Amino acid sequence: MRSYNTFPLIAACALVAAGCSDGVTDPSARASVPPSSFFPDHDVIRAALQDIVGEENGGLGFDMWATIVDRNGLVVHVVFSGVKNDDQWPGSRAISAQKDNTGNEFSLEGFALSSANLYAAAQPGGGLFGVQESNPVDPAVAYGGKASDFGTTKDFMIGKRIGGVNVFGGGLALYTPSGKIVGGIGVSGDTACTDHIIAWKLRHALNLDNVPAGPDQDSNTDNIIYTEGPTIDGFEHPICFDVAEGNHVDIGNDLPNSHPVGPDE
Repeated sequence: MRSYNTFPLIAACALVAAGCSDGVTDPSARASVPPSSFFPDHDVIRAALQDIVGEENGGLGFDMWATIVDRNGLVVHVVFSGVKNDDQWPGSRAISAQKDNTGNEFSLEGFALSSANLYAAAQPGGGLFGVQESNPVDPAVAYGGKASDFGTTKDFMIGKRIGGVNVFGGGLALYTPSGKIVGGIGVSGDTACTDHIIAWKLRHALNLDNVPAGPDQDSNTDNIIYTEGPTIDGFEHPICFDVAEGNHVDIGNDLPNSHPVGPDE
């Protein structure tokens, strides 16, 4: 059994707090997100992200942002792997939030789509062309508050709907060990392929990867499907490049084996 898989249960009455309501009418006012039995706390997520960033993930080897939303699209956690919040690309904070929103919004109880799975269909001529414009990021949420709070428990995004759709690697849906879909996780700060790899590993470390099914026919999961050909269709994603250690294509293709989905994996 993996680490980080047991978290305290919270009384049901906490779930009716304002942070779990259907909307935040004033984006400048902080909504309260009650602790959840589904998600670990900020420090646990950050420690797991830091450990994973130190592994072979291909790409550039950069520090990363990771964000989690609940099933209602409310931001629950924002973390970074570096020492300070500008050790990773500042622009990737909002992108990580787009990605978790994408994984949550385009996955169902019985079928998961990663943001990487949407790449081909979102290209000109694809069946979902324009989907990345369909649910725009709320800039008042993304850029409100103090920059010094970004990536901390005081991050302005927490308790608010960030919105956004991203169509390259790094966004995944979250499923509890019982198979309940509870939100999404997004990772950004490196190549799109490495973002997907780190997101997959982080979801696995948090034991929120009981994926029911997905478009990758080899694994029946929401794993990235690489293509090196001149045409991209279906649920495919282009390959990236590597400067840091590890071949991202080999690592990505092996994720369902090295970090298998499921409650007991």
